[in-house]
Amino acid sequence: MRKVFFLIVQTLLFNTCYSQHQEDLKILWPEEFKWKLALNQEDSFSHTITLIPENESLTKWTVLGQMMAIKNNFKANNIDQVVSTFTQASLQESPKAKYLVLEKDETTKNFWAIFKVETPNYPNDPIPESQLWYAIQGNSTLYVNFVAIKEKTLSKAFVEKWIKVFKSSHLINK
Repeated sequence: MRKVFFLIVQTLLFNTCYSQHQEDLKILWPEEFKWKLALNQEDSFSHTITLIPENESLTKWTVLGQMMAIKNNFKANNIDQVVSTFTQASLQESPKAKYLVLEKDETTKNFWAIFKVETPNYPNDPIPESQLWYAIQGNSTLYVNFVAIKEKTLSKAFVEKWIKVFKSSHLINK
């Protein structure tokens, strides 16, 4: 996953310029999971936070949430470029991965998309993993978030629940 993260950041940052991070995306993660901070990594280009339930670990989890901010006045050209970058990275990890854009809005300044990636297994790992992604272009930052479970596919109830969570998020100025 770390290799994919750096590949994605490297691909997306080709037209990034440097400035102060001035906004954030606030997501209210469902309290039922009793989230704990598993990773918090930040550098001059990005900030990534990984959440897992309090009684789980990064090596053994049932649900995992991740928030990534690609900052420094990064502006994607369009939401399709963002979706393509992240889904292509998933397909490189596992050619069996399938993705589907569920919703998107290209008409607003802060364009966004919700898409899913379902992976039945990986070449060196038989454990499936599927994710529901939410990407939104902020005023000065690209936010890419996902929730993952170790299942071959995402249930309709799971997708509906997490679409509500992601769509209720808000861009805020700091």
